Amino acid sequence: MEWGLDTAIRGATERLLPILMTALVVALGLLPIAISSEEAGKEIEGPMAIVILGGLLTSTVLNLLVLPTLALRYGRFTKTNHELPSGDPSSRSAALPIG
Repeated sequence: MEWGLDTAIRGATERLLPILMTALVVALGLLPIAISSEEAGKEIEGPMAIVILGGLLTSTVLNLLVLPTLALRYGRFTKTNHELPSGDPSSRSAALPIG
């Protein structure tokens, strides 16, 4: 079976909350440094915090929008289920070979 749009959407929604929570925590931690960059002694820390916030925003957009789109467009995915001899349904694993 090939992976389709519904699988990509489900995967993106499962990853949405962890990615956004990580980005939000880091952004909230850097925000005071970025805002107070005009104070004496913070001439380097403020611009660096702004650059880090920009990179964080860019990486979040890439993870949530661009990478799933590129994977759907150019990726070839196959789904294989391997069942152990015991027949236990919890022993199944899915392999996603790319190539």
